[in-house]
Amino acid sequence: MSLTYVVPDLHGRFDLWCAGLERIAAHAAGGAGSIVVLGDYVDKGPDSRRIIEHLMARPADRWRFVALKGNHDALMVEALREGAKTTAMQDWLEKGGDAVLACYGGDPAAVPPAHVAWLARLPLMHLDRHRLYVHAGVEAGIPLAQQSEQTLLNKRYPKDDGSPFGALHVVHGHDNDPDGPLLLPGRSNLDTLAWRTGRLVIGVFDDARPGGPLELIEVRGAPADR
Repeated sequence: MSLTYVVPDLHGRFDLWCAGLERIAAHAAGGAGSIVVLGDYVDKGPDSRRIIEHLMARPADRWRFVALKGNHDALMVEALREGAKTTAMQDWLEKGGDAVLACYGGDPAAVPPAHVAWLARLPLMHLDRHRLYVHAGVEAGIPLAQQSEQTLLNKRYPKDDGSPFGALHVVHGHDNDPDGPLLLPGRSNLDTLAWRTGRLVIGVFDDARPGGPLELIEVRGAPADR
């Protein structure tokens, strides 16, 4: 059986990411499949830098590994490229970027350009035979090639909207629900506000079977102090 493991928003929780990788390896029992990470690696939590460095090193040998871009990753890129004392920088800091800068010693100039470039290059979506993986969502009726970055990074669905995108089940994060994940016939929202709750839920999808997750892996850590 070929499986895809999907990890939602981490927001600086390197502890949950490492624990999640261990749980994935144990679940796979020596096998290898795909790991898709849905973006928002930075902001709010304590260890954004370590997550970036770990992801840049492609941490899963023999696995197909896909890291998507989230809206907070895009905010960080924009802020650091526009510089201090800009609206982009202020917006980023107010949305959790202050925690990222703390990882780099408090100085925006200390963030390695390679980290910013890596975040900027991340893809916005990933498709396989049965599913569409994206940080936030897609608009119905618009071809994927014409979807806007704003939509892919920021869309929020009505809670009861369980429609797929054509024949594809949509797998996303972004719209956090501490009591989640939200599993609907055509859509799975895996974001459980892990950075704050300490509860990360990883979706396990059977590559040969359409629809939602085959099962869920729940990773527990300490709740955030902030």
